[in-house]
Amino acid sequence: MSCKPTDVPPASELDIPALREKYRRERDKRIRPEGQKQYERTVGDPEHTYEGDPHQSVEPRAAISEDLDVAVLGAGWSGLLAAFHLRKAGVNNFRNIDHAGDFGGVWYWNRYPGAQCDNDAYCYLPLLEEMGYTPSKKFSDGHEIYEYCQSIARRFELYDKALFHTLITSLQWDEGIQRWRVTTDRGDDIRARFVIMANGLLNIPKLPGIPGIHEFRGKMFHTARWDYEYSGGDNKNPVLDKLADKRVGIIGTGATAIQAVPYLGKYAKQLYVLQRTPPMVDKRDNPPTDPAWQAALGEGWQQERIDNFHRFAIDGPKPAEEDLICDFWTEINRNLSAELAAEGYPEMSIEEYLKRREEMDYRVVERMRRRIDAMIDDRRTAEALKPYFRFNCKRPLSNDDYYDTFNRPNVTLIDVSATQGVECMTETGFVAHGEEYAVDCMIFASGFEVTSDLDRRWGIGTIAGRNGISLYDYWADGYQTLHGMMACNFPNQFYMGFYQGGFNATTTETFNRQAGHIAYIISQVQARGATTVEPEAAAQQAWVSHIRETAIDISELQRECTPSYFNNEGEKQVDSEGKEKYRWYLGEAYGPGWAAFEGLMREWREQGELQGLNIT
Repeated sequence: MSCKPTDVPPASELDIPALREKYRRERDKRIRPEGQKQYERTVGDPEHTYEGDPHQSVEPRAAISEDLDVAVLGAGWSGLLAAFHLRKAGVNNFRNIDHAGDFGGVWYWNRYPGAQCDNDAYCYLPLLEEMGYTPSKKFSDGHEIYEYCQSIARRFELYDKALFHTLITSLQWDEGIQRWRVTTDRGDDIRARFVIMANGLLNIPKLPGIPGIHEFRGKMFHTARWDYEYSGGDNKNPVLDKLADKRVGIIGTGATAIQAVPYLGKYAKQLYVLQRTPPMVDKRDNPPTDPAWQAALGEGWQQERIDNFHRFAIDGPKPAEEDLICDFWTEINRNLSAELAAEGYPEMSIEEYLKRREEMDYRVVERMRRRIDAMIDDRRTAEALKPYFRFNCKRPLSNDDYYDTFNRPNVTLIDVSATQGVECMTETGFVAHGEEYAVDCMIFASGFEVTSDLDRRWGIGTIAGRNGISLYDYWADGYQTLHGMMACNFPNQFYMGFYQGGFNATTTETFNRQAGHIAYIISQVQARGATTVEPEAAAQQAWVSHIRETAIDISELQRECTPSYFNNEGEKQVDSEGKEKYRWYLGEAYGPGWAAFEGLMREWREQGELQGLNIT
């Protein structure tokens, strides 16, 4: 069945200049001058926030002292994919090291009730064809994703050498032995020839820096450290029966909260949802995988689907291309493509196309606001739940039960936008609009360190390259890399994530391609009998210049957006030319796009010369 455009209001029904001004006022109301400093480091207090593991006990082990070819720092998607590609390239002397108790990354930690991936699992779960696996439904449950991660680790024999419940404390390049000295909180001294930084985008939880947070005497935990001993149930059967006599508050209304709130509302005696910015929540429609559809899949189906998703979500589809994803992520481009097709694909300038796309953005978000009116009984609550920002200003979400939860008599939405968050916490609860609310438990759905300073995102005290140069200092004024994956002065160190390269709408596809590229370089260095590889200064500078010269300026959109990790909580920076900019979770993305970047990397590998790298 082909995917149809959605029923959005015509532009003639909207006053877009008035909406644009409304968006600006709503943004300004929520901006906090301290930016990222409004969040606290989650170290040791409250309990089970970073070092602690509520899911699995930490077993004692002897400290390790060894020489190793590759230390893969991380065991989530990027770490798994790095390990997969190292195996494929014939590099086998490596370890995955992670502070979690197993493979899985964020899917090890995120076991809150209702946890699912919020984009198409047939794209998001990597290596489906290699594993001979098909997700059970379009938006997979968190426990299914975690178990799939484990199955990849078993298939490629990654468990034998993996080190879990192990925190990296420092990485220091030792010139004398031409290796990285990797130290850990378990007393390890690992001398790795190569290090792959596969520590992920969603790594360290963050807490709102609410005055009085440490005075509260009730129960507190972060959703990434959900305490089922307290709530009852488990992540596969989230019957939160121990909350029947509990008054619960939850701070945050992002991707996690909209999945947990329906369960909290169902089981808690009283639930307070504290909202600074309303999320944009569409219907989910999550049917089980159709066996007939699954049986008809041909070779290469996942790559075709990933490519289709990227075009519909980011670049724009080809003329008459069918939307294989057909959900809220692809709605704007799908609708616009249908309208342009009906008009015979008229010639238009880039500016005219972008204006049409912006118009469709307003129409789609208006459809979502009208959906809230149709679902919420109380008018005041409905108004508070309406998003007034562009589609790409915050992560778009979907859930079939979130809005209905606010029709329950035991659920209260508290809009704290006027005070830019909760005013304070007390020994017995919290204060909003000057009124104290008593709660037994406060849950923080406040997300992860995504765009904060690098030392906070990574949580590693020291990363020192040649001559003791700190990577944190080296990148303090902006990333400096070759292809976003290596840096001068940091030989044999590789980066997976969003720095200065291409990005795909499917995050795991970005990691997958990076892992393949990195494994290629490592295998080539080993094949040549070399010990170090590092970008040449001139090649790195040329790449940094190319990245910035071809960059797409999105600062105007970021300036208009409500605070989130899309614009570093609205915290402005000024570059060397005096231009205003905002840190973005995708780093300095390659302006010409994903296909162009991957074409460059493919051509670079095919040449076989490791151009721009100094190999010794």
